[in-house]
Amino acid sequence: MSAARALPAHWRSRGVLAWLLWPLSLLFRLLAALRRGAYRCGALRTARLPVPVVVIGNIIAGGAGKTPLTLHLAQALAALGHHPLIVSRGYGGAGDGVRRVLPDGDARDCGDEALLLARRAGVPVWVGRRRAEAARAALAQHPECDLVLCDDGLQHYALARDIEIAVLDRRGLMNGLHLPAGPLREPAARLGNVDALVINGGGDLPAAIRRNAAPVFRMVLRGDTFVRLDRPQERVQAEALRGQRLHALAGIGEPARFFDHLRALGLEFTAHAFADHHVYSAQDLRFPACDGLLLTEKDAVKCHGLSDAPVWVLPVEACLDPDLAGHVSARIAELMHGSPSS
Repeated sequence: MSAARALPAHWRSRGVLAWLLWPLSLLFRLLAALRRGAYRCGALRTARLPVPVVVIGNIIAGGAGKTPLTLHLAQALAALGHHPLIVSRGYGGAGDGVRRVLPDGDARDCGDEALLLARRAGVPVWVGRRRAEAARAALAQHPECDLVLCDDGLQHYALARDIEIAVLDRRGLMNGLHLPAGPLREPAARLGNVDALVINGGGDLPAAIRRNAAPVFRMVLRGDTFVRLDRPQERVQAEALRGQRLHALAGIGEPARFFDHLRALGLEFTAHAFADHHVYSAQDLRFPACDGLLLTEKDAVKCHGLSDAPVWVLPVEACLDPDLAGHVSARIAELMHGSPSS
């Protein structure tokens, strides 16, 4: 399966289909602007929490690296003396209401990204469609927490935020059109209003936002040690997998990014791209002449017991340049000595 199938092909260029959908994209843009304006003028209510709120999101549909960035910030801010908790919608989960995500939870209930965060972040993780309700419930259960990180909440204006961080990856804004003609949820100018802009991987800042951009931080995802899914104590370097008949699977926002990472480690494999948040079945992981499967952490939380072949998971760590956590911590200190912004 080609990696290009992981997102609509017409989002990559302004072809015939993109232009046919352009009138609908104008309507989407108008409705999105009206909705945001309704929150700004108070026609729709915005809930404010008693602690600072940091929102991590993007203006394009599909993942750009928000979850590894949220994981990095939770750990880095904790190391600086903060006590963060994470709230998320729990996308892909079937459960209803507000609830805490435990490390031994089920991705079918809470969503793959929330479960991954619960297993790795070392801080409380709560999910709920209404993030403010989820955060209030979390703060009631964890009164020591003094900071809320909202994973994928840039357009969730029902929750007031003090700091906004937007993420872009090497795809940039693609064709620059709004949904459904392109990937944009909001205009490119929206990125001029955030507190920090994170570029995940290579690529330049899109010309459409270069002049009015917020402070820019570069993020690189690093990892070269694979963990066996059914035996986590078993770890190997990429060299140990070379020469094997491997299949790599990725159901993330940009599967090609994972495949490129594997190639950079010197591995040869057959690539299989799936839609973001894909729910795997045993058939998806069954291949003839297969010595092993290579998965992202996000995919792996949904694949226990689905394959008889060894399944190797590649954990990655986000590295930021310059220090984003320090920047956020300094902004929080400023907020605590003044009135928070809306």
